[in-house]
Amino acid sequence: MRSHFPLIATLLLAFGLAAPAQAQDVQIPADTTQLSIVETKDGNEFVGYIVRLDAGHIVVRTDNFGELRIQRQNVQSIRPAGKNQLVEGQYWPESPQSTQYFFGSNGYGLRQGEGVYQNTWVFFNQVNYGVSDNFSIGVGIVPLFLFAGTSSPIWLTPKLSIPIKQDQVNLGIGGLFATVLGENSGSFGQVYGQMTLGSRDRNINFGLGYGYAGSDWANTPLVSVSGIYRTGKKFALMTENYIFDTGDRNAVLLSFGGRFIGKKISVDAGLFFPTDTGGRFVGVPWLGIAVPFGSPH
Repeated sequence: MRSHFPLIATLLLAFGLAAPAQAQDVQIPADTTQLSIVETKDGNEFVGYIVRLDAGHIVVRTDNFGELRIQRQNVQSIRPAGKNQLVEGQYWPESPQSTQYFFGSNGYGLRQGEGVYQNTWVFFNQVNYGVSDNFSIGVGIVPLFLFAGTSSPIWLTPKLSIPIKQDQVNLGIGGLFATVLGENSGSFGQVYGQMTLGSRDRNINFGLGYGYAGSDWANTPLVSVSGIYRTGKKFALMTENYIFDTGDRNAVLLSFGGRFIGKKISVDAGLFFPTDTGGRFVGVPWLGIAVPFGSPH
């Protein structure tokens, strides 16, 4: 059990980071000519231009409500709207889960102070947290000990994100390092590199990784091609596909589905199609949710 202590400690730390952050002073953007998103403490968001500032109030010019005069003490945050959030004159809120597809990640990273909790089919649980704008760390567990009193997989997922061209080209380097609590089977996982072309809402991702079990490494790489295409404020099409070596031949895992995008939650639904099924075309359903937490710095 002692050998699992670092992973358990990291898991507890990550969940601890999910605690609500203490209130901070609202930062007024230096460039008030840029379109901004003003979030109030009651959860409302207003998109517009800051036209006046004084000691006690902020005046925001919006398309839908005209000029709004908001007390500073009621403002939770003010942040610039990204250029990719304006689509044909319509504001699209950021997706709560823009750094991952169904399971695998892309070259984008969480911002510092930003976190996401992900759950799939109840059993799969993972938390990711942005330590900085370029480095995030995640921990996950399938808590079988709660349901069947049996061994439970647990894993750690660090990732370094490297922007090459803002909102167009991003590189990601990371790994998945896992073990099974309650067994002496040792560790397993993979290290990977990836390149993402496109914005957070519309992109294609190419990945290359090598798996390992104990001290043995795979002879051939795991190849992945994934993508997402946001069609509107509330929905995006998504696919995640893998080519890997089964020992005697290459196998392909295909998937297709969609993401339903809300302000504080996203829901993924799709089908995975393993090709190594004896000639039968079988679709395995996927259902997951992602809930953001924290506050980007």
